[in-house]
Amino acid sequence: MAGYPHDEIERKWQAYWRDHETFRQPGPGDAGFDASKPGFYALDMFPYPSGAGLHVGHPEGYTATDIVARTKRMQGFNVLHPMGWDAFGLPAEQYAIETGTHPRETTERNVGTFRRQLQRLGFSYDWSREINTTDPDYVRWTQWIFLTLYERGLAYESVAPVNWCPALGAVLSNEEVVNGRSEIGGHPVVQRPMRQWMLKITDYADRLLDGLDGLDWPESVKAMQRNWIGRSEGAEVDFRVFGHDELTLRVFTTRPDTLFGATYMVLAPEHPYVAEIATEDQVFAVRDYVEATARKTERDRIESKAKTGVFTGAHATNPVNGQKIPIWIADYVLSTYGTGAIMAVPAHDARDLEFAVAHGLPVRTVVKPPASWIEAHAPADVSTDDETELYAAYLDRTRDWTDAYTGDGRHLHSDASGGAVADIADRGTSLDGLETPAATDAVLAWLDDNGVGRRRTEYKLRDWLFSRQRYWGEPIPVLHVENEDGRVEPHALGKDMLPVTLPEVDRYTPTGTGESPLAGIEEWVEVTDPATGRPARRETNTMPQWAGSCWYYLRFIDPDNDRAPVDPEKERYWMPVDLYVGGAEHAVLHLLYARFWHKVLYDAGVVSTDEPFQKLVNQGMILGGVEHTAFRRLDESGDAYGWVSAEHAAPTDDDEIAWQDARDGSSLVAVTVSDDEVEKGGEGFVLREYPDVRVQSRAHKMSKSRGNVVNPDDIVAEYGADSLRLYEMFMGPLEQTKPWNTRSVDGVHRFLARAYRLVLDREGGVAVSDADPTREQLRVLHATIQKVTDDVDGLRFNTAIAAMMEFVNAATKWEHVPRSVVEPFVLLLAPFAPHLAEELWQRLGHDESLAYAPWPEYDPALLQADTVEIAVQVNGKLRGTVTVDAGADQSAMLAAAREEENVARYLSEGTVRKEIAVPGRLVNFVVA
Repeated sequence: MAGYPHDEIERKWQAYWRDHETFRQPGPGDAGFDASKPGFYALDMFPYPSGAGLHVGHPEGYTATDIVARTKRMQGFNVLHPMGWDAFGLPAEQYAIETGTHPRETTERNVGTFRRQLQRLGFSYDWSREINTTDPDYVRWTQWIFLTLYERGLAYESVAPVNWCPALGAVLSNEEVVNGRSEIGGHPVVQRPMRQWMLKITDYADRLLDGLDGLDWPESVKAMQRNWIGRSEGAEVDFRVFGHDELTLRVFTTRPDTLFGATYMVLAPEHPYVAEIATEDQVFAVRDYVEATARKTERDRIESKAKTGVFTGAHATNPVNGQKIPIWIADYVLSTYGTGAIMAVPAHDARDLEFAVAHGLPVRTVVKPPASWIEAHAPADVSTDDETELYAAYLDRTRDWTDAYTGDGRHLHSDASGGAVADIADRGTSLDGLETPAATDAVLAWLDDNGVGRRRTEYKLRDWLFSRQRYWGEPIPVLHVENEDGRVEPHALGKDMLPVTLPEVDRYTPTGTGESPLAGIEEWVEVTDPATGRPARRETNTMPQWAGSCWYYLRFIDPDNDRAPVDPEKERYWMPVDLYVGGAEHAVLHLLYARFWHKVLYDAGVVSTDEPFQKLVNQGMILGGVEHTAFRRLDESGDAYGWVSAEHAAPTDDDEIAWQDARDGSSLVAVTVSDDEVEKGGEGFVLREYPDVRVQSRAHKMSKSRGNVVNPDDIVAEYGADSLRLYEMFMGPLEQTKPWNTRSVDGVHRFLARAYRLVLDREGGVAVSDADPTREQLRVLHATIQKVTDDVDGLRFNTAIAAMMEFVNAATKWEHVPRSVVEPFVLLLAPFAPHLAEELWQRLGHDESLAYAPWPEYDPALLQADTVEIAVQVNGKLRGTVTVDAGADQSAMLAAAREEENVARYLSEGTVRKEIAVPGRLVNFVVA
């Protein structure tokens, strides 16, 4: 009886939960709501229902929230634990283009697959709250929120550069572009200006930044959000373009104190002055560079290590000293950050230094580094402790620059006297000798007095590009109407006219003009403006997939409300979300966008909290199984022979020979070896037949291309849903990345089988005793209750499972297993393995589900053991163990130790010179 009838048990209880609506949770104002209970909102980042269905990595986070939700119900909470579908998006539209299948049909089929798989895993979702972002009732309120943004001046039209994929006929987000190509299909992507709807998230930059302080989120996620928002204190400075008196280039800098070190300027290739200032001899080089940059995404430009650029032929005047400096264009400067122009101070900025070195531009030091930095960077052949001589050697060496000093220090070479230009009066400021803070204050005052600069706070955060040129998305509820003067302006539809739904069409092919496929559906586009009676055209851009996921957590609270997005009383009871679990890939954009919308709704009086998610946890990725790679040499004819340890294998740039021996450059070939061919050796794996040959062992992200995707349906069929849930939680800490190993599922399955047999005999009868438990049995139980309770609260599910395994191991050794000890254990097991626990609970004589049974509580007085096992050493070596009373004093411990047979034998071989007894731990005899 190695297993237990998991399939029969799991189908039985899934049907029971469905038929009895066990996890249906009323809210304020609903029949059956118990207002005396506290509320707890456990939420998963809801999934996009792809055609591939779930793989075993997906249920990890869902299992974690389900364990917490089930525990909280048993602890007396009203628990909101819903599930829904983020169902708009590009994949369904691409499938429609390729197959002619309506995206709604594809989406419904995929949702059905996901729902079936999740229900098969026994998650305690309240399915009466299920939502789908493509449903017209949901679209209505997404559009309602957009109009709220529009009414508050936070939505506007603009022309913005976007990632345009001609092959897909769609604008892509940065996340949908990989190495300049679309993630779907691998098609080329170019930058192209288009009319777009934008949301003014920048108006909320400070609140989004400051609000992070009060959230129970991983510090890494907070840091990523802070970096994305990127608040910087500094100054705007105006540089006149030499020979173009009417043109001023405005830059933002966080280090205005280094203005004297600016030796060139760089403009983004999209800067509006580029074409105007390019000189005749540079105009073609500039044009070619601008066109090449347009084929790169913003991410490619940010992440590129190559510092490419072109000189415009023009110069600017440095306002603090009147010096002419060259103006370049380079793709590492973005039009979307700051002003699209920078002053370059290569001595004190690493990126500017890289560019200056690459293009032979001058470097001027204006901040003296501290002595320790100078000493570390002075030439090795300089043997002096004199700081002045070291600095002189450092400056001489900087003809071959490799490092920029970016810190604070004393300023030098920063005297503007005598450097005035005619149109700016009295330029005689000097920063020489000032430390950085004082130098900054001085130059800011000077810039302001002379009208060439001002203090400013700048942000990396840009307004949110909110529209997509697609069919399968929420229509934007705006009409374009021609006014009496001939100008076309946007007119928002009334909120009482929502939802605006997508037209039914047979073709989803892009127009080829960059417009949405909707633009070609004249009968849908051409309408009459209800406010003016004038002819109008519908907005044909649609919302991005982000829109529906920005507020879904609110709709779960009140999914059937036809008067508002959410009822205020229900929202006040449930919000904010107590536990939000999802992948780290959403650490910035989804969370930032949702927080932005939530703050707008807070300002509009729709919600009562300023932040939506109080506690956030990112579950770790579950990787595919470990792959073992060994390396063999190649002879001149290309045949493989011998073996080379993995630490000597190095990748090459050769398409034909991918690996070489790092020691001698000889060619290698990588060979995949099976689990049976390797074994643990030292810190890694080695070939079983060649123990000196290490292999490269690593797990990869699950993907179809690698063939390492594991379908949870297969695991459930063989081991059961409870085993899958338990294994994913037992693999390691929730936040840790872990490799999948199907063979290891068998271990937790055997544990569940032992728990099954702890309660039921081989014939299925109850095997527990009605006898009173011993104190030791109570101690084991209450220690387990304490451990599991604390670990669930701390999301340490792997150690909670280990504690339950220890309980079962101990209980199987007891002569009888008391009912009063087993029943609390079954309740502890229930959140982790709910099907098995329900079955055992019923077999123990209970008529109702345990879903709302009271959670066991531990008695601290019962945690202390009656007896304790102590180690007995002779001359520091373990010679036996003895069991003594937990409170035994040293004399009792020594007496018991002397009576242990093996210990007595060693004591008889000499004279006991010393006796050491550590209460509750060990005895050691020193024998001569």
